Amino acid sequence: MTSYGTPTVVGGDAGELLVLWGGIPVLGGAAGGLLALGAGWVADLPWAPLQGLFRLVDRLNEGYALAGGVGVGVLAGLVIAAIGTAERVRVTVDGSRVRLRRGSTEREVGRSETRVAFVDGKDLVLLDGDDGELVRQRSDLPAAQLAGAFREHGWPWVAEDPHRAAYRRWVPGLPGLPAGADALLRARQEAVERDRGEEAGELRAELGRYGVVVRDDGKRQHWRLTRSARPPE
Repeated sequence: MTSYGTPTVVGGDAGELLVLWGGIPVLGGAAGGLLALGAGWVADLPWAPLQGLFRLVDRLNEGYALAGGVGVGVLAGLVIAAIGTAERVRVTVDGSRVRLRRGSTEREVGRSETRVAFVDGKDLVLLDGDDGELVRQRSDLPAAQLAGAFREHGWPWVAEDPHRAAYRRWVPGLPGLPAGADALLRARQEAVERDRGEEAGELRAELGRYGVVVRDDGKRQHWRLTRSARPPE
């Protein structure tokens, strides 16, 4: 039965937050304490990094060294928890719209704008009527739960990218791209190789204005054209 009433939410629950803010700092503190207690042993390993630091810790009073190691480990765990919380993705679907929230950033896409939705690897993708991307959101959310949420509310969900066969691997100077798109792909390739995700995302959006849709396979870029950008046959 198709439901258009209560929204369906796919996202991390309270248990995930408990692991992030409770479990990881505790594990970090334990690891820091063990490293502090074993500083002398680590310092004697010829291949170990930061040997000078471990020798310094080994010369400290054992109580101070242990407290410091635990404190540093807990702090590192809290930093990891904060990063993990900021990267959490929450998807809320109802019969008329989908809201995607990542950390403090939220965007909304209407059902009327969307021609098809699917999961491509770890990316949730929504395409418009021109076969351009409305959304490409990476997350660790289960594909089955996302599929169930969209189907429950009557969205056009498919099992895989219907345009997968249309993609071509990008090679500098390859013909077939709109004027100016090759330069943007060159800049984006550099951003991808240097793990500048925000810049790569901005360049993806800019390429979309040219009618170029991009998907990544590791550090390699593949592209296809939207309907309106394709040359007449």
